[in-house]
Amino acid sequence: MAELRILVVDDCKDAADTLVILLGLWGYEAQWAYDGPAALQEMAAVRADVVLLDIGMQGMDGYEVARRIRELPGTTSTVLIAITGWGQDRDRRHSEEAGFDYHLVKPVEPERLHDLLDSIMQLREKFPKRQTLMSERRVYHGSA
Repeated sequence: MAELRILVVDDCKDAADTLVILLGLWGYEAQWAYDGPAALQEMAAVRADVVLLDIGMQGMDGYEVARRIRELPGTTSTVLIAITGWGQDRDRRHSEEAGFDYHLVKPVEPERLHDLLDSIMQLREKFPKRQTLMSERRVYHGSA
C-alpha cells in the first residue's frame, strides 16, 4: 500500500502535535508546521499528498497558505483540508475560493477524518497516475 504523506499546519502546537501522533497511530506519514511560512517551506522541500490546515492562524492565515500552495508547481493533486473553528457559509466559500478541497469544522470527529483520509488513499491507489483526484475541485461542506 502506498503511503499518504500528510502535512499538519496549525499555530496551536499542542493541536498540531496531537494530530501528528494520531495520524502516525493510523499508519500515515505525518509532519507538522506551526505557521504559514514553515508550511510553504515544507511543501517546497517535501510534497505532501494531503495538507490539514487551520485557517485562523496568526500572521499568514490558512486561506493565504492554501492559495500559495496551489501556486507551487506539482501541487495539483495535493488535497487541502481546512480543519477550523470557522464554519459559517462565508468561511466555506472563502475556503473554496482559496483552493481547499474539504472544509471540516472543529472539533472534528476522529472517525470522520480517518474515513476521509482512507477514501483519499483508496482513490490514489486506484488512479495512481492521475494528476488530480477530482475533475473540478469542490469543497465538501460537511462538518464533523
